[in-house]
This record gives sequence, C-alpha cells and structure tokens, in this order.
Amino acid sequence: MSKLAIRAFSVSLDGYGAGPAQSLDNPLGVGGMALHEWAFGTRTFKKLFGEDGGSAGVDDDFAARSFANIGAWILGRNMFGPIRGDWPNENWKGWWGDNPPYHCPVFVLTHYPRASTVMEGGTTFHFVTDGIHAALERAREAAQGRDVRLGGGVATLRQYLQAGLVDEMHLAVAPIFLGAGEHLFAGIDLPKLGFQRSAHVSTPNATHIVLARQSN
Repeated sequence: MSKLAIRAFSVSLDGYGAGPAQSLDNPLGVGGMALHEWAFGTRTFKKLFGEDGGSAGVDDDFAARSFANIGAWILGRNMFGPIRGDWPNENWKGWWGDNPPYHCPVFVLTHYPRASTVMEGGTTFHFVTDGIHAALERAREAAQGRDVRLGGGVATLRQYLQAGLVDEMHLAVAPIFLGAGEHLFAGIDLPKLGFQRSAHVSTPNATHIVLARQSN
C-alpha cells in the first residue's frame, strides 16, 4: 500500500509550522515565509516555477526527494486559499497560478462542495467534504500505488497525525523562532504513535529530520 507522507514541511525551532495573523498578504503568517528559505534557492524549487539555476547539495536533495514517487496530494482548505465559508464563486484556483507545482490529483479538505478544477500541468483539485479518511481513500486510489503527500497546513497535518494515519515525515527545522502561530506537535505524543528518527542532517539553512512510524 502507498505511504501517507509528510515531506519537506518546515517548522521553526520552537515548533511552529506557520506564523500568527495569516492573511492574503501573509499566507504563512507573520514571519512564516522565513521557514522555507532553505528551499527557495534550490534548483528543485526554481525548476518547479520555470526558472533556471539554483543550488545543489543536501537541501536540494531533500527538496527533490519530496516529490519522488508522489501520486496524489492532500491539502487543507487554508493551503488552497484564504476564502472562508461557502465558495462565493470558483474564480479562486489556488496560490500558484495556472500551472501549480503538484502535477497530479490534489484532494482539498473542505466543508463546502465545489466542482473539481482542472489546471495546467496535470494538476486537478478535487474538493472533499466527507472528512480525512475519505480524502485519503480517494487519494490512494488516484495515486495508483505511489505515495500520497500530505501538504498541510498545520491543522490538517495534526488531524492525520492524531488519527495515526501518517507513515513518515520529513521536517525541515529552520533556524528561527516565531514565538506564536500554529504549533505542529502540541499535545501530540510522537513516541506513542510509533515514530522514531530514521535520519537527520544539518545544513546552514535547516536541520532535516526524517521520522518513520514503526509497525506494531
């Protein structure tokens, strides 16, 4: 069976995966963009957005690995856009323009129905209203044996972690403090869920930690 994986998810030294006061102007919250500085300069990131150049090395290796063998994604609604409540229309199609970086089916958790949205490059957004288990079942079917990547945000990751559904995680710990925002692991007992560290490596930009859930 395909794995449900968290990959290249950035957190601060004090455990926040997003800063406070998220908005259209600050989709990752105040200070949240700095969490991802380790990735922005890599050649993998630049290639995703049609740019040349970028750095090689450990950070790029982890960035590239985060897209390997991914057949579908799951996102929380906040990761798709800043709109709350019922959809006023279907004009908003995500933060990423006409060609999002997913290039496979993406399942967006929401309480409000909306027709699927087909984008350039192979990305189709499907909107799931019947919960995290239904989204995972649909994503695994769409992935056709490849892994499903859980993209965020923090609240969505926490739901899947608390339900014991996440198989592995790669966290990029940025060398910054946020002080407030959305805390990833508050109240979550990772050892009790079966997670153990399987790898870690540091660069000047981040400490990369891989956690795997052990089978009982």
